[in-house]
Amino acid sequence: MKFTYKHSIFIGFTILSLSACVTQKYTRPQVKNEGLYRDINTTDTTTIADLPWKSLFSDTTLQSLIQQGINENLDLKQAIERIRISEATLRQSRAALLPSLQADVSVTDAKQSQAALNFPAGININLETQTYRAALSTAWEADIWGKLSSAKRGAFATLLQSDATKRAVQTQLIATIANSYYTLLALDKQLAITEQTIKIRTEDVETMKALKEGAVVNGAAVVQSEANLYAAQVTIPDLKRSIKEAENALNVVLAKAPGTINRTTLDQQLPYTNLQTGVSAQLLQNRPDVIAAEFGFRAAFENTNVAKTYFYPALTLTATGGLTSLQLGNFFDNSIFYNLVGGLTQPIFAKGANKARLTTAQANQQIAFYTFQQALLTGGQEVSNALYAYQTAAEKEETRAKQIASLTKAVDFTKELLRYSSATNYTDVLTSEQSLLTAQLSGINDRLQKLQSVVNLYRALGGGWK
Repeated sequence: MKFTYKHSIFIGFTILSLSACVTQKYTRPQVKNEGLYRDINTTDTTTIADLPWKSLFSDTTLQSLIQQGINENLDLKQAIERIRISEATLRQSRAALLPSLQADVSVTDAKQSQAALNFPAGININLETQTYRAALSTAWEADIWGKLSSAKRGAFATLLQSDATKRAVQTQLIATIANSYYTLLALDKQLAITEQTIKIRTEDVETMKALKEGAVVNGAAVVQSEANLYAAQVTIPDLKRSIKEAENALNVVLAKAPGTINRTTLDQQLPYTNLQTGVSAQLLQNRPDVIAAEFGFRAAFENTNVAKTYFYPALTLTATGGLTSLQLGNFFDNSIFYNLVGGLTQPIFAKGANKARLTTAQANQQIAFYTFQQALLTGGQEVSNALYAYQTAAEKEETRAKQIASLTKAVDFTKELLRYSSATNYTDVLTSEQSLLTAQLSGINDRLQKLQSVVNLYRALGGGWK
């Protein structure tokens, strides 16, 4: 029977049909992605995750630090190198669909003695030959069951996973730099308030000494005022140490040696207030670690496809051709040789290797699915926590401002009473001053919480890589 073009088409379709019976086409698994944000019921898909990071942070000094981090951070550079590794693996998996080609050039010396040739006694003959050979050989595995195609798709999924992981590193990097920057500003503010408190308490000590000379207070009030001064002074070294440690930590993120960080002040910061979250299903397209987790599942799915193909026969075609001659002079004259071999290998007994390979691949696929679902649930938790942290910080700010105003008046009133009447003593002054300092420092922490919760919400929603 004559082999025609129609026959080749029929065979091609037959092979594709057989392949479809063994390997499966990827579809996104059913995961819980609705209603992941606590106490948020909205159908508005507008989200701050779509904002460029420069639009979220108005402080140009902070913008400069973030850009330095994106350019120089070593974790981000490592993630980029992992993308290169994945690209190389993908190129290799694509090349596996093509035939291999090898060249071989050789010269063989062969010598046989008289004894080996069994010549009669008295005849002394040594036979020496040289064979010259140049050949090309090729081999090609027919992808009947889709093993090589599945491996290629798995490698492509791994590449996309590496790229998504790099984006996740970048979103975390931006959040780390911003939060560290705000922490530094908060520490600066705490230091400034503490230094101002020390100045006031130094004046209080002089006032107490003058009142003692006027017999308004006794010596106990003087030493209590001195102790109150020392209590504030002793916190200064730790605050300065915390500032230096925070600067050093931020410099590591920027891939720089320890040193001073250029920055503005806490009072200059304007937190972004239009905190739109969109719907939780958008985490599938916005949050890089969720995207990476899905590509991880997809790669595991394709690995399972590959494992299934090992139970079916493999068709391999090999061909060799070239020139060979006993004389170098006539190497190109009538010295052509070639052979073509087709082999079909069917696994019969592989010591359980194929079953173990499939079981392992299926288990890894299930693990990847759980990781995918876990990433979504974690994303929902982080969004909910960050949004609530912002709300509580905003509530505390209003009340804290009233508390500080009242405590400021209390300090002024108790000092006046101490100077001009016996209706109070220095213990009341001491208590009100300590309460005022505590409230002022807590107010700074409230402000820091509000700023950082915006950063954390932005990262949790998947912002920072677009």
